[in-house]
Amino acid sequence: MTAARRALRLRAEVSADVPKTAMVMAAGLGKRMRPLTATRPKPLVEVAGKPLIDHVLDRLRTAGVENIVVNVHYLPGSVEAHLAAKAGGLNVTISDEREQLLETGGGLVKAAPLIHDDPFLVVNSDNLWIDGPADTLKLLASHWDSSRMDALLLLVPHARAQNHRGLGDFHMDRAGRLRRREKARIAPFVFTGIQIVSKALLRDAPEGAFSTNVFWDRAIEEGRCFGAVHQGLWFDVGTPKSIVETEAFLQNG
Repeated sequence: MTAARRALRLRAEVSADVPKTAMVMAAGLGKRMRPLTATRPKPLVEVAGKPLIDHVLDRLRTAGVENIVVNVHYLPGSVEAHLAAKAGGLNVTISDEREQLLETGGGLVKAAPLIHDDPFLVVNSDNLWIDGPADTLKLLASHWDSSRMDALLLLVPHARAQNHRGLGDFHMDRAGRLRRREKARIAPFVFTGIQIVSKALLRDAPEGAFSTNVFWDRAIEEGRCFGAVHQGLWFDVGTPKSIVETEAFLQNG
């Protein structure tokens, strides 16, 4: 059995409480998705007949999430109007970044006072995944251990990261602890944009805009950043070309 299979393997049968609150990251500019994002934010770009953010909302509802905090910056009115029409029973709170785009880390810090659960989910709104043997978010939650973790990232093996053109993000040891990709080498795991985090991760945050990498790097150094392997499909939908590739895969698969 390989280290990847030993490390926090996701099981088909599991009973776990998914955090009731999710932070949905929806404030980005979507530059790589141009020209589709010239008149609409990336979360509202359609894939397989449905806006990207709706794919995420459906997964959150199914897993039992009740509250979402959504950050907005680019074309915020479009995102807010869409959520008002499509939230479908989810309680929505807006974290307003109209005045300054705060990136992923700064966005989390700004939204933290609006998040009343600890730990909580963080999900990129431009995410598209298909469950494996069981609900992905429940399986991820089954591995959360607040005594050992400040962050638990859902990872997909590099070879199964559909449309992904990068070199990967993380290495993972037998216990599931993460370390960064080594320079000039390919890392075996890609971050899916889905994670469970503790509010302790956000302590002593920098001011203004910054990446979540700042938090992850500290958690890695402290041995409190873990990964779990996604058992289903995951699609990197970052460009117009990748939409075509994703839709073709879904149609033919």
